[in-house]
Amino acid sequence: MFDRHQFLEKNGLILTVAILVTVAIGGLVEIAPLFYLESTIEKVKGVRPYTPLELAGRNIYVREGCYVCHSQQIRPLRDEVERYGHYSLAAESMYDHPFQWGSKRTGPDLARVGGKYSDDWHREHLIDPQSLVPESVMPPYAFLQETALDLSNMSAALRANRIVGVPYTEDMIENAVSDARAQVDPFSDDYDALLERYPGAIIREFDGDATALTEMDALIAYLQVLGTMVDFDAYEPEQNYR
Repeated sequence: MFDRHQFLEKNGLILTVAILVTVAIGGLVEIAPLFYLESTIEKVKGVRPYTPLELAGRNIYVREGCYVCHSQQIRPLRDEVERYGHYSLAAESMYDHPFQWGSKRTGPDLARVGGKYSDDWHREHLIDPQSLVPESVMPPYAFLQETALDLSNMSAALRANRIVGVPYTEDMIENAVSDARAQVDPFSDDYDALLERYPGAIIREFDGDATALTEMDALIAYLQVLGTMVDFDAYEPEQNYR
């Protein structure tokens, strides 16, 4: 009985066919049930689509390659949770296209960076990283402070994300530019409308300059929302770490 495998080992073509059949069966068993599920991600209260300004900041984050050195995925391991906070939930990335989990950490994980530092700290850190973290190898991004945020494709960005499943409504798309401006102006007439469309949105002047809407505003707005949407008091991490 235990010698029968020699037949497969001596016949490469038959072995190849057997491997393909085995992999196909295994794939069907794992993949087929997913077609009968509405979603494989558990919805979590508080998670919402990014505001137009946060989404613009996320696009700048991707454009500048921040994901190369910073991950956004806290694993359920004791050292990870004690350093960064609650382990990442799948729902936190449900509106990320593409997700920003990252593959290495030259710098710290940013999944819970929202609210950890002030806007001023982020601005100074982006302008001159070594002034706050002397050992940092991060390059400066001072140009973000001087670069006006391009609002011409704001609605298009929301529409593109809606195509891949983010539930942006026509109202959100039509008001993308006004919402982006309102998020940096607490006295805006669109303040209440913005909060109605994006509950819990942070509204303030992020880069410290009220005279212009800059890429620095957008990037800081994005960083400040990371990890803040979910009330983690309802999701206590397990203590039986291995």
